[in-house]
Amino acid sequence: MELKNKVAIVTGVSKGIGLATVKTLLEKGCKVAGWGRTNANLEHDNYYFYKTDVRNVEEVNASYDATISDLGVDIAILVNNAGLGFEGGIEKIEVNQWHQMFETNVDGIFYCSRLVIPQMKANDEGHIINISSIAGNTGIPNMAAYCATKHAVMGLSHAMYKELRNFGIKVTCVYPGSVKTNFFDKIDSVTINDGMMMPEDIASTIVHCLESQANYHHVDIEVRPLKPRK
Repeated sequence: MELKNKVAIVTGVSKGIGLATVKTLLEKGCKVAGWGRTNANLEHDNYYFYKTDVRNVEEVNASYDATISDLGVDIAILVNNAGLGFEGGIEKIEVNQWHQMFETNVDGIFYCSRLVIPQMKANDEGHIINISSIAGNTGIPNMAAYCATKHAVMGLSHAMYKELRNFGIKVTCVYPGSVKTNFFDKIDSVTINDGMMMPEDIASTIVHCLESQANYHHVDIEVRPLKPRK
């Protein structure tokens, strides 16, 4: 896909992978709608922020309406990045934390994707990027709830790509290992360190997938730090 002048939606844009992805897409000439609970510290003529909690379907619908009003209906790219995680044993994790993770990490992808797909089908072009985690295909002790959400993202992504591929729509699921972001602020067992990947690394992978030629489809991309610190 040629990215210049394409319209992209990115969720979870305040920092980390979301912010890095927004910046990289802007550098490529995209017009970017950033959906998030908090705006990024970013000013750019082609960046538009819409306050959105992806757990809330009404807020998602309102942000979509505002986005197409400002940028048009031809949304070519959706990066479902919004996500969070809490640490805790399966018998100790709080019920509200369980629901918050599923509502953000899984429901949010459904709420956002269902809106952009019809026009992508009409255009015979589109690319949806879902950010999972290596936790989605590797069980991690004391992270069962988070692992369950990211495994659901994998299953959802695989079903989506098989449903949509014949309409010219690509669906790619990205599984990062540890990335140096604020995600670990709530994970006491992990200390942020320089052995982790950087958000810009994940953004470059996303753009690599987006820029592939039309009949070349990245389905699953797993990325990890080469020399992770223990």
